[in-house]
Amino acid sequence: MNQLVKRIKERYSYAWTVLRGLVKTDFKLRYQGSFLGVAWSVLKPLMLFCVMYLVFAKFLRMSDGTPTYPVVLLLGISSWQFVTESTNVGLRSVVDRGDLLRKIHFPNYIVVVSATVGALISFGINLLVVLVFAIFSRVKFTWDVLWVPLNVVELYAATLAITLLMATMYVYFRDIAQIWEVLQQLIFYAMPIIYPLLYVTQHGGPLASLARLELLNPFAQIIQDIRHNLIAPETQPTIWNQFSNWGVRLVPLVLTALALWLSIYLFRRNSRKFAEVM
Repeated sequence: MNQLVKRIKERYSYAWTVLRGLVKTDFKLRYQGSFLGVAWSVLKPLMLFCVMYLVFAKFLRMSDGTPTYPVVLLLGISSWQFVTESTNVGLRSVVDRGDLLRKIHFPNYIVVVSATVGALISFGINLLVVLVFAIFSRVKFTWDVLWVPLNVVELYAATLAITLLMATMYVYFRDIAQIWEVLQQLIFYAMPIIYPLLYVTQHGGPLASLARLELLNPFAQIIQDIRHNLIAPETQPTIWNQFSNWGVRLVPLVLTALALWLSIYLFRRNSRKFAEVM
């Protein structure tokens, strides 16, 4: 056992040191020269939340009928902000760090992971802001909150899978960045982030069945799970309370695991050619 631990340390200690250095550097440079600095990591989702809340909750009257809806909306926007920030920075990371990768020998995946870890730090800050809003909104926390760390791990795994895949493709096809910019907007409005899923499922009919199928999307499933476990277990439909079949319930988890495996496989397979292509 001691030999195994020693081998793991020897294999990954250098990679861990490089990762920490890149994360610190990226986080400092991200807001360098900005007057508000790190505060922008909180202000951006808050500003988007204010716009969405005014448009969808006040003008279009979309709500789940509870006082916790604003907090639920903020949590959904913050979660998706983590995904977009990770992918937008991460897909360019190999190309942007090309000179560094050619000069210093370390695993290429570290530059992608550092981008996602930096976004994860911002997401952690946003979760603290959500907790403050939740306390002021008198949210009644339950034991389900203990599942939130596992939900965050699943969200990170799904995001890392997409980021690794797009970072690999971006080395060969720079149009990926433009395509993803359009796709993430479509996904954002298609998923139950700015509109409550309960608002659709309560009306019944074909739309209700279609809305339930949205939960097969790993990102929709994870965001709904985080909302359910942290803020509003009574009003947030999840794949666990909408489907009784365990085969259906496990679909998002299986898709996340397969996507992560595939993205790692493709990245490792192509990483040796990155220096030649760039």
